[in-house]
Amino acid sequence: MKIDIQTSHAIYKRVVPAARKFSRKVVIISFLAPIYTSTVFGQEETAAGRVPDYPISYDLPSVENVKGVLKRVRTYYEASSPQTIVNSKTGERITNFGTFNPLARPSNGFSSEWSYTHGVVLSAFDYISKVTGDQSYVALNTKFYDYVVTHLPYFQKNTSWEAGEKIGNWGRILHFEALDDCGSIGAAMIKTYLNNKNEKYLPMINRVDEHVSRNQYRLADGTLARNRPQYTSVWADDMYMSVPFLANMGVLTGKKKYFDDAVKQVLQMGERLYVPEKELFDHGWNATSAAYDPRFYWGRANGWTLMAMAELLSVLPEKHKGRDKILHLYRSMVRSLANLQDGAGFWHNLLDKPDTYQETSCTAMFTYAIAKGINEGWISHVYGPVALTGWNAISTKVRPNGAVDDTVEGTTFAHDNTYYYHRGKSIYATHGYGPVLYAGAEMIRLLQNEKLEILKAKPNAINSTYHFLLKSEWPKK
Repeated sequence: MKIDIQTSHAIYKRVVPAARKFSRKVVIISFLAPIYTSTVFGQEETAAGRVPDYPISYDLPSVENVKGVLKRVRTYYEASSPQTIVNSKTGERITNFGTFNPLARPSNGFSSEWSYTHGVVLSAFDYISKVTGDQSYVALNTKFYDYVVTHLPYFQKNTSWEAGEKIGNWGRILHFEALDDCGSIGAAMIKTYLNNKNEKYLPMINRVDEHVSRNQYRLADGTLARNRPQYTSVWADDMYMSVPFLANMGVLTGKKKYFDDAVKQVLQMGERLYVPEKELFDHGWNATSAAYDPRFYWGRANGWTLMAMAELLSVLPEKHKGRDKILHLYRSMVRSLANLQDGAGFWHNLLDKPDTYQETSCTAMFTYAIAKGINEGWISHVYGPVALTGWNAISTKVRPNGAVDDTVEGTTFAHDNTYYYHRGKSIYATHGYGPVLYAGAEMIRLLQNEKLEILKAKPNAINSTYHFLLKSEWPKK
């Protein structure tokens, strides 16, 4: 017979008055003891419902496991395009470049694109090679950029291309109109040049610099801006589309002006977009609505800002006067994001609205940036489990063939929740590939970080979690 606590108390109230006519102690002990034993202490007889049932693995991944995920993504990327020039009507490869064919286009596929999403992948490949020593990743960078500089003159000789016109997968490569056209992939080109010193890359790098530093529309105070959707708008996305390039130009040239401009972009965009009470970035700002601009905390936009700051902090001189202010933005965002991560390890498409879907690209961006901050000492090691559960979540979105799933499609700067709530997601939104690669590389560093000791969660335990400990804080054994 199973009686719950509430019922047993009701029986108690009925029994005690009657028991007073006889022997209070005998009746109470003999009647209530089996009831309380079966209802209270009986809970110890089974662990069902007491051991956490995690929706995604709560195990510590191995370095080899992480490398396996990265290899799958690379394999998928490599298979996406042959990196050739083809007839856009027939699909046949063009090998004779003596006479220009107006139907000539770069072959379809992600690995042929001159695009900002491809730029993130190529920067990640460079980073993976640095972290693991596996040069097969950065070799893919050389392969792509050699493909571009070899065939670009073929298109440049044809003077009929008009400003704004796109050349298939290479977009507006001949006439940059926006930071999206050149900033991210230009940053990766600098990294690749520093690796292989191919002088043929420099004219393109200088063209990108000309656009970012001089031609792109700016506000009166020098903040990079756009003339869409409102005539004067600042996008959080543009922090990544500009700052990594400027930072790497500083590395390439040694000129302080590039670091200064990069810092200015972070801080001045932050003045318009960063919301202190949320410790997050609004997706965009319009001059027309100014201080009363509506706010939407889109996941990937915040990912772009955090990745941009991580890139800049990695190369910014330690004594630069803007470094501490950037570190504050970085640290405060991490604090907020740790709280906004859901119980499966993901972040949502709108960060403050958990009824929007779990989104892969921003989850990867935050996982990378948080792991990076721990490895570099910018944030406390106590954030380790946030990065760990983020990586475990990401790995479930990498299909066996290496395709990265559930990445939100390209998203404009919008002004209504309905738009953000219902954005599509797929493996064809290439914004997720580079961040996943970056996150994996940084997780390898975190797992191999000799300054840390990781206390693992015990499997099938009622109460056990991960603790990342800084060895130097503890007495030597």
